[in-house]
Amino acid sequence: MSFNQGSRLDTSQVSDRRGGLGGKIAIGGGGLILLIASLLGVPPELLQSLTGASPSSGQAAADGQELRLECETGADANARRDCRVVATVNSLNRYWGEALPRYNLQYPVPDAVLFDGQVSTGCGSATSAVGPFYCPRDSTAYFDVGFFDQLTDQLGAAEGPLAEEYVVAHEFGHHIQNLTGVLDYSQQDPQGQGSGAVRVELQADCYAGVWAGNATQQVDPATGEPFMQPLTNEDLSDAISAASAVGDDRIQEASSGQVNPHTWTHGSSEQRRAWFSQGYETRDPAACDTFNAADLDRP
Repeated sequence: MSFNQGSRLDTSQVSDRRGGLGGKIAIGGGGLILLIASLLGVPPELLQSLTGASPSSGQAAADGQELRLECETGADANARRDCRVVATVNSLNRYWGEALPRYNLQYPVPDAVLFDGQVSTGCGSATSAVGPFYCPRDSTAYFDVGFFDQLTDQLGAAEGPLAEEYVVAHEFGHHIQNLTGVLDYSQQDPQGQGSGAVRVELQADCYAGVWAGNATQQVDPATGEPFMQPLTNEDLSDAISAASAVGDDRIQEASSGQVNPHTWTHGSSEQRRAWFSQGYETRDPAACDTFNAADLDRP
């Protein structure tokens, strides 16, 4: 899904801690808290294989001023990954800010942070190896855009804008869950095929689909035009590929040759695809009730 070229971006909604702007932290042997519960879907055993040098996004890290200068329009979002995160955050905030009051919920805008290497959060310190994550203690979503290379090169997802935007939207789904109070289920019932953790992650996938289904309806007040262009079949295929790539069964089979549903924390590839599609097709957050679903395979 591409942004209309003339859309105006609001970089104030994203903090840039790359290139030493608060992102580089000395971490001792026991000082790192891996925020696995909030991951997009990559389990610890695979994360270890991804550690090492800080992932590269293919572009120089920008300081805050450069982000403001470089990420001005939808055309910039279509050309640069960091600008694409900014534009997606803008669209997500506009959608959820309008949608939640219809369900008698207020939408406090979460923070979003770009980082590389390491970052300090309200939930502890983390490295790029944990992938994108949401910290409920500081209501902030964290992104190292280098993860998008790993998503395609190492996890086998299709490469495309909506695949990356799905990642951002999934983490914002955790913010919605933090507001509704269901995010804690991932800690209370942390693993298993029908566990609270799996239901939390599948609901975040569904919320990402809801946003994708509504995104072209969000109008840029500066131009009077939608932020985003109509979704194509290729866009949808890319997003579904990304959701499937981080299924527990697919990652377990790739890393160990075995699939163990008793240890699942995020759901199968098919479940993740199905719940993203459920959100996209219904465009209704109320259709994302994974907690009362008798069969997670069939939303």
